Amino acid sequence: MGALLVIWLLIGGVAAWQRGYFSGAPDNCAEAGTVLVTIVAGPLNYMGVNPQISCELPQPSQ
Repeated sequence: MGALLVIWLLIGGVAAWQRGYFSGAPDNCAEAGTVLVTIVAGPLNYMGVNPQISCELPQPSQ
């Protein structure tokens, strides 16, 4: 079971690398979230899944 999980995540990491997500540090939480869900999606990336995350952080009060 553990080996299957590692292989799943490795495949997701390869998909994220092929999409160029590791070329630089993420600029915001949406980019970081997209990288994370791409890795978690694993082989599903090669079946047409293209996970994307959008998020907005609350602004501090003035």
